[in-house]
Amino acid sequence: MTEINGRVAVVTGGASGIGRGIAEEFLSLGAQVVIADINDERLAETAAEIGALPVRTDVTRADSVASLRDAAIEEYGRVDILVNNAGVGPVGYIEELTLSDWRWMLDVNLWGVIHGIDAFLPHLIASDRDAHIVNTASFAIFNPLPGLGAYQAGKFGVQGLSETLAIEMAERHPHVRVSILPPGPVHSNIKESLSLRPEGETGGLKAADLEDGEEAAKLRWIDGRTAGKVVAQAVLGDDLYAITHPEWWPMVEARNERIHADFAKYPPILG
Repeated sequence: MTEINGRVAVVTGGASGIGRGIAEEFLSLGAQVVIADINDERLAETAAEIGALPVRTDVTRADSVASLRDAAIEEYGRVDILVNNAGVGPVGYIEELTLSDWRWMLDVNLWGVIHGIDAFLPHLIASDRDAHIVNTASFAIFNPLPGLGAYQAGKFGVQGLSETLAIEMAERHPHVRVSILPPGPVHSNIKESLSLRPEGETGGLKAADLEDGEEAAKLRWIDGRTAGKVVAQAVLGDDLYAITHPEWWPMVEARNERIHADFAKYPPILG
């Protein structure tokens, strides 16, 4: 299994929400933690409050993520656990989205993960210790919802990339493990993410407070620290999926049954 005690972890999007919760949990388990975020003020405040090393990082830029890696190694000599968690979550129906919307959403939610893997994976492979990569997806990969097309496109990409990486690492570098975090409802600041969009860019995306309203009140919301405990369990257990809302399995099963029903409609065609 991948140890956490005594290891060095890097968490992107680590200044708030799920990222902060993961960082706090890792710290409580004896890790040294580097938190990366694009929000300077929140990054500095969180780092001071929890005792982590802050590194301002724009995950949409490969050079910025490479600098994050270099800063972590310079400070602690190595990295053992990488959590690609940074993400944005405005909403918008596909017919209303612009190409600018798509590029920004995928730049953060998918390319941010790709940049993390590109920067850190060679170091993790070269390590003589067990290592772990955690990539944050979304429960939407199991239960797609309207208005989240661009968001889900990135998160489905993260799922596919992560599952493939897990297979490749098991075959070629078995000391590097991979987990996917597909969180359900978590209290966070993701509703503010539209404010992080590059200045001057506009489109069909809209900020949405998913925690507000009658439907949201029916859901079981967890805090970031609870999500952090789930991630720690997945790392320690070398689990492929870190599940925050196991009671939602019926939704996943129903989707699988729909897929199975379509498979059954198409018998082999012999020619």
